[in-house]
Amino acid sequence: MRVDIVTKEYPPEIYGGAGVHVAEIVRALRALAGERDVDVQVHAFGAARDEVGTTSYATPPGLAGANGALQTLGVDLEIVSDVAGADVVHSHTWYANYAGFLASLLHGIPHVVTAHSLEPLRPWKAEQLGGGYALSSYIEKTAYEQAAAIVAVSDGMRRDILRSYPALHPGKVRVIYNGIDAEAWHPTDNPEVLARFGIDPARPSVVFVGRITRQKGLPYLLRAARQLPPEVQLVLCAGAPDTPQILAEVEGLVQELQATRDGVVWIDQLLPRPELSAILSAATTFVCPSIYEPLGIVNLEAMACGAAVVGTATGGIPEVVVDGVTGRLVPIEQVQDGTGTPVDPDRYVHDLARTLIEVVSDPAAAAAYGRAGRERAVEAFSWTRIAEQTAALYTEVIGRAG
Repeated sequence: MRVDIVTKEYPPEIYGGAGVHVAEIVRALRALAGERDVDVQVHAFGAARDEVGTTSYATPPGLAGANGALQTLGVDLEIVSDVAGADVVHSHTWYANYAGFLASLLHGIPHVVTAHSLEPLRPWKAEQLGGGYALSSYIEKTAYEQAAAIVAVSDGMRRDILRSYPALHPGKVRVIYNGIDAEAWHPTDNPEVLARFGIDPARPSVVFVGRITRQKGLPYLLRAARQLPPEVQLVLCAGAPDTPQILAEVEGLVQELQATRDGVVWIDQLLPRPELSAILSAATTFVCPSIYEPLGIVNLEAMACGAAVVGTATGGIPEVVVDGVTGRLVPIEQVQDGTGTPVDPDRYVHDLARTLIEVVSDPAAAAAYGRAGRERAVEAFSWTRIAEQTAALYTEVIGRAG
């Protein structure tokens, strides 16, 4: 069974959870090659890679100055012919969906889509893509409605898919969770890393890791941080801003915090896994203030490193974080316009601050949350289990097509 996976992100060019997912699922599927007779070929956007079974595609020269969505379509068209010979094509994110959709039509093979996010629930993407957002929305809708199967990374994501695309048959949407490599992500003690970034291991800390994008809710966290006790450090591993506007907003809020308190550390670079593991392991609590989060691999990474997690009770987060066991969930009532915006932003900020204060003020309870989180990550979110479920889905859709 030859499986062709199409993705925008792939090592070393990864900037979000979708890229982490693809890298890990490819590795896990290839590890099943003997047992499941799976041959995985990867078609990835970006610079040339030397990995066997992986082909890279740059933006066509004629589209160098075009809208980002048009550049994406150009890369997709480059990929389609190379999928010839596959038994199934599997695309990740709207960037790759059109290649999967066209390859399915051209080569007569089933197309599987993994939903990492949904365009109707990210209307702020229009800030980044302009008119390209209309194209990305069209591509996603078309690909989903024509796909043989759609993988949702959580039950919450499955509900969002069926709500966003009511023409879909519910039986076509399957839940296969994101996972974590608990051997790679583990508690790590590295005082040198902490010292290099100015993190004091003797002080409690709240750690955020994520892109600077509306869905990650960083501005809400920065406002909530005003209420944290003065001894608490705030460590922001935050970069890759969607737009200059969101970057400017975050910069202003960080500067305001730094003017009134010490211990505000902003790391705007993508850290290697060992360094990020050390920062997560030293955290009193990790925080995920997202207002839209299909699952949140970053929560699993923090849990695998033994950190308590405080997360918004939205999307797939409650399926990962067990309230009162592996961390705490912050309630949120959201506007039903696709943005995820809190109905009462001040209330959400207050509740987020209150929950963070409760966790950082009880380090023994936070440590217990961290131990339980590590155990849950290891037992419930294995990439081997996820690869087996994914391979079984491939066999099913190929059988139906035949």
